[in-house]
Amino acid sequence: MTHPKTTPPKPGLHPRNAHRQRYDFAALIAACPDLARFVTRNANGVDSVDFADPVAVKMLNRALLAHHYGIAHWDIPPGYLCPPIPGRADYIHHLADLLAASNGGELPARVNVLDVGVGANCVYPIIGRAVYGWCFVGSDIDPLALRSAQAIVDANLALVGAIRLRRQASSANVFQGVIKRNDYFDLTLCNPPFHASAQEAEAGTRRKLTNLTGKRPAKTVLNFGGQHAELWCDGGEAGFLRTMVSESAGFAHQCCWFSSLVSKEANLPGLYRALKQAGARRVETIAMAQGQKTSRLVAWSYLDEAGLAAWREARWGR
Repeated sequence: MTHPKTTPPKPGLHPRNAHRQRYDFAALIAACPDLARFVTRNANGVDSVDFADPVAVKMLNRALLAHHYGIAHWDIPPGYLCPPIPGRADYIHHLADLLAASNGGELPARVNVLDVGVGANCVYPIIGRAVYGWCFVGSDIDPLALRSAQAIVDANLALVGAIRLRRQASSANVFQGVIKRNDYFDLTLCNPPFHASAQEAEAGTRRKLTNLTGKRPAKTVLNFGGQHAELWCDGGEAGFLRTMVSESAGFAHQCCWFSSLVSKEANLPGLYRALKQAGARRVETIAMAQGQKTSRLVAWSYLDEAGLAAWREARWGR
């Protein structure tokens, strides 16, 4: 099996993202031999996997996590979200830049992060811990997702003690019931459900599969998986973001930066209005792109200059 010696970086990915080059399948197969049976030469003469095949996608993720992040054991239950690793890594790297900019250009040595909707895959904490040494609390409403994430943590010594998991008992809440009285988080992150209904989620999946294969699928197969809470919620992304902003104000002095991915650009004006009404002092919008796909993350803080200085002194030793 061959692969190009030098390839151009993928457009839009963060400069520190380990996935800027085309996948090195020789190295990935060395890290995860089971990947070999899913790798074939595509029409352009380049080694690849069938991204419309959920089993191939999961095996590719397993190989990427093993090769780049030292994760020896990783699995998810059938039908659960199997996220694209390069985009998840990008979010982590941009948040690291945000923290460094808040700390005189230097990344804090100790960082505590809340991952809202950690999912069965536990990918954000894996990457943040492996690359930056961050500690995480991961919340989720789905007990099976939490059991899967805990199994991943327990199976990888580097994650044990660095990632803690909490159940969100109410589908109406985001932070309430998860952030405790004595918690302090330097960052929160979230990849909210995109869709407002199961029908809308299925239509989105059909469009994605059509783009991947060039033909409309007779049957919808979720190549990246996804359960109800992972793909859709009442009110869709816009409704989830409104709840997140409203609740974040109640924890204004327990978190330095709140953040979320925002998939739909049309949801930005409403988000900005909600943040202004909630009293956010700082709002940052960071563009992100992976190939043809464009997205962005929005981060906000309720700390003014004096509050941020106090946070640096108390949390980061400056």
